Amino acid sequence: MPLFTISKSTRAVYLRPVNIKNIVFDYGGVLVDWNPRYLYKDLFGSEGEMEYFLENICSSAWNEQQDAGRPLDVATQELQQKYPEHQALIQRYYDDWEVMLKDEIPENTRLIKPLKSRNFKLYGLSNWSGETFPIAYDRFDFFKELDGMIISGNEKMMKPQKEIYFLLMDRFNLKAEESVFIDDNAKNIEVAKELDFQTIHFNGSVNLEKELQKMNII
Repeated sequence: MPLFTISKSTRAVYLRPVNIKNIVFDYGGVLVDWNPRYLYKDLFGSEGEMEYFLENICSSAWNEQQDAGRPLDVATQELQQKYPEHQALIQRYYDDWEVMLKDEIPENTRLIKPLKSRNFKLYGLSNWSGETFPIAYDRFDFFKELDGMIISGNEKMMKPQKEIYFLLMDRFNLKAEESVFIDDNAKNIEVAKELDFQTIHFNGSVNLEKELQKMNII
């Protein structure tokens, strides 16, 4: 079945995805502005010291293990034992985690209601700790507008593992070819493409509304 059709209902000729029914959002970097620097910028004497700490101690790779389901207290204690000289700063990572959660990304979250009005089903597929996600869910009302979501920390699996995409499709009865997947991580986009999702790689140069308009979704 072709992925696109040509519409000639007006003088303009455009490509339209065939039978798109579902929009799947990543959260961090797409709908929510989260960054540990919002907390640690006030805790270090220089930007260089902060960046060293976030790249080598409370690193992205360390935080991803919590996104995959490792308990926060276990992760914190293990890292403090490894770096006792940074015990207090490591403790702040999850004690003050909410400071890292700056705001929603309004130019993207405002698209949710128009998409729902056009009868698209909206879902979330996010790498996020099951212990910290409730903080975001309670703060931002747009989460309640979604039809379903998969949070990696609750499932003990995470993107770009194909299993979590299959879980999304199985749980909500989705077909990849009928779904648009939006993520800021190129590896996650690559796997989604392999599984036949339509994709939008939301990097720093992409306007999500315009991309959805190109696909005749909004």
